[in-house]
Formats: sequence, structure tokens, C-alpha cells
Amino acid sequence: MPGGTRYELKLDGFRALAFARGPGRTMLQSRTGRDLAPGFPLLADAIAHLPEGVVLDGEIVATVDGVFAFEQLLRTRTAREADDVAVSYICFDLLAHPEHGDLRQHPLAERLELLTDVLTGAGPPLEQVMATRDRDEALHWRNALAAAGIEGLVCKGMATLYRPKAAAHRWLKHRRSDSTDARLLGFAGTARRPRTLLLELADGRTIATTPQLDTRQARQIADASAGRLGTPVRDPEHGQVFPLADPLVVEVALSTGRHATARFLRLRGD
Repeated sequence: MPGGTRYELKLDGFRALAFARGPGRTMLQSRTGRDLAPGFPLLADAIAHLPEGVVLDGEIVATVDGVFAFEQLLRTRTAREADDVAVSYICFDLLAHPEHGDLRQHPLAERLELLTDVLTGAGPPLEQVMATRDRDEALHWRNALAAAGIEGLVCKGMATLYRPKAAAHRWLKHRRSDSTDARLLGFAGTARRPRTLLLELADGRTIATTPQLDTRQARQIADASAGRLGTPVRDPEHGQVFPLADPLVVEVALSTGRHATARFLRLRGD
């Protein structure tokens, strides 16, 4: 990536911009523009102690016994505190600085250098995201920390400006995925051209595959399903669905995290 690649841990939390405006004036702005500060007063207080004019980009996360737990963020502050749920703001970018002004048109490398300076001495609950320039180390983290709730990696170019929606400067998200077997309960589409597979995972969850099957994959499923199809039914989400009277076993790449996805890999013949 431009300027070399930086690999950051991808966390599962509330993305928020943090505006340091002094005591009682901190704002934690969600993607929809809502101020989250009232629900996270300890974070707001910590941010208020940063130099006025600082604007951070980061993620509000919750951990239980060292494991990231997104669902805890959906509980009330009182409930979290009663169960000793730790909440942190993990910073991964600096958008404004009291002396240097708006930094969004500065390279990421410069923004990170200033971010480290701004956070010096801050300590929990404010933390800088865990990151490395070493690809092998990043891939090791991705796998080794999966049990702690890490979703994967975010890859950024060190020379890029803060324009994450621009195609040339977009962050790349590399989610961790596991290959697993699943029961093929049915599929959406037509008998000759299956589009989306409806699966049952080992833990009992049902999930639909994404993206849609390509022509070769659709032909494989159609051929293997011949003679097994039940009467098609209408599904409010997937349209016409053909159930399998005798389910097949397929292998899928299952991503981890709150928004898990299943990508069809192959039919299992064993």
C-alpha cells in the first residue's frame, strides 16, 4: 500500500470520533452523528484531559476477563458497572491537533507520530490500537488472538491521507475466517441455478452464504441436489427456496465476529 502497509487489529465495538473540548464538553460522535459520551462517562472524562482541540478516531470496546464482548456495549452503564465490565476507547488515528490543526490531509505516518505524542501519559481507558508493519507478525496476531474476540486486521498505507471512502486510499479489512462443515438445508434461486445456500452450522445456527454462487458452483449444487429437492416454498428474505429432503454437507469459510458470513468453498464427498 502507499508508503508501506501498517496492520492494525480489527476490533468489534462502536466506531466513534472523540472531540476533546475540556471538562464536561467531550463528544463521542457515532457514525450516525449521535453523541455517545453520556453513556460512557469514564471515557468522556479521560478524553477531556487531553489537549483541547484534539480529535481522535477510534473504537469504543468492552472486555470481560480479557475477551472483547460487543454485546456488553448494548447494556446500560449501570449493568456494565455492576458486572465489572471494562470499557476502553482504542485510538487508531488523529484528525486534529491544537497546534497543527486539521490533519486529515497529512500522511498517516505523520498523524500516528502526533497521536503517540498526544496519548503519552494518558493510560487506560484510552489506548492506542495494537499494530505492526510486519505482515507475518500481523497474521500471527490475527490467529493467536482470535479467542480474545479479535475480528481480523485492518491494513492501511502509511502515506495515505484521511479519506477512507476514497477508492485509492481505502482501508482494507482482512477478517479472520475458519473453514468448517455445514449442512445444506436448501437453496434460493431455481432448481437449475441455485443462487444462495441456506446452511445449518454445527452449533445449530442457520446462515445464508454470501456472495452468490458463481456459474460453476451453482452447477455443482444443482447436480448434487437432483433427486433430493422438496417442494419449493416462499421465503420473505430469500424468495423461492428449495429445501433438501436429504441434506448435503458442504465446506464453507466462516468469518468470525458479530457480522459472521459464510462463503461456499466446496461440496464434501466424505
